[in-house]
Amino acid sequence: MSSETEIRSFRVDMPDEAVADLRRRVAATCWPTRELVDDASQGVQLAMLQELARYWAADHDWRRCEAELNALPQFKTEIDGVDIHFIHVRSRHQDALPLIITHGWPGSVIELLGVVGPLTDPTAHGGRAEDAFDLVLPSIPGYGFSDQPKEAGWDPGRIARAWAELMRRLGYTRYVAQGGDQGASVTDAMARQAPEGLAGIHLNLLTFFPTDVLAAVFGGGPVPEGLVKRVAVALLAAHAEKKDPATLDAVAAVFKRGYFVEMPEHPQTIGYALTDTPVGLAAWMLDHDADSYQKISRAFLDKQPAGGLTRDRILDNITLYWLTSTATSSARLYWEAGRSIAALVASGKKPPELSLPVGFTVFPGEIFRAPRSWAEKVYPNLIYFHEAAKGGHFAAWEEPELFSEEIREAFKSLR
Repeated sequence: MSSETEIRSFRVDMPDEAVADLRRRVAATCWPTRELVDDASQGVQLAMLQELARYWAADHDWRRCEAELNALPQFKTEIDGVDIHFIHVRSRHQDALPLIITHGWPGSVIELLGVVGPLTDPTAHGGRAEDAFDLVLPSIPGYGFSDQPKEAGWDPGRIARAWAELMRRLGYTRYVAQGGDQGASVTDAMARQAPEGLAGIHLNLLTFFPTDVLAAVFGGGPVPEGLVKRVAVALLAAHAEKKDPATLDAVAAVFKRGYFVEMPEHPQTIGYALTDTPVGLAAWMLDHDADSYQKISRAFLDKQPAGGLTRDRILDNITLYWLTSTATSSARLYWEAGRSIAALVASGKKPPELSLPVGFTVFPGEIFRAPRSWAEKVYPNLIYFHEAAKGGHFAAWEEPELFSEEIREAFKSLR
């Protein structure tokens, strides 16, 4: 293997001074006054964030997280000029199906650690030997231990091509892919590119919509006739059991959240603040969606974590962003994705057809619950669709066993 395609072992070893400096910065936080309401309608609440900061500065152990990461086989390899970090765990079971899972924002490979055991060693987690996967967990360029791109253009499509090269480089001639959040965009792009060896995908967030909708939202085009009515009908149908008139307002609010507006527009601007204050970074990351925030708040204030969303694991993830200084570079992926969508709309071209098999799982706490009819329109070869009993946006992190069961079922027919 040439030096350009070499796969090198990797270990995490952050400097002691960097960890000590983080603690000092957290302890020296300048706090605003308390919010003027008793709920989260003004954003991340002071009492919750102060408890997070107290625990972060006094009790959180980054070296424990390092040890967990270093107990797994980690590697780096240069693809398209960027050093890519990835975890690669081969199953002990024969004929394991290779699977590449892509994390999202504000996540990292840390959000996927809980699924390593259930997916690679299913017999120890209620599954069968024939359900086993060889697992590849890469860090998106600009995230975690992967390099930060030094040029524009690293959109989901380019990342998808890098992942196909990674799987080829690892010697896999047939494999499947999974993603949620930004990882869903990358995985969707992989399926549309249909690289040799990719047999199918699974998603837990719908990120692809009809061209006329994209034109209205991103390209400044006119709102397609009947769009509002169609969306309203579909959303109401998806939430019919709740009969909640506030559902539409809640879905619309997602597109008004700070990160969803600022990072596609000016990631560099928000990056200055996120790179300067760790508590500010934490607040920005935690203000992702209402369901996850409520669960994380209970973990800190009430010491009642929702599955894998524990205090330590939440801070492991935030600390990773801080110590690798990737707040800004990770935000740029939203800018890249937005530009790609706008360019597609402006070109008037249709996106590549997607004929590969697709599995889709809806988790009840997701930022929006896509009905089956949406998934079928976007993915004509939908081979699996299921509404899970519990879990939210960070499903693999929160409910790793349930998430793993969904992956097994989704890909069962492709083995």
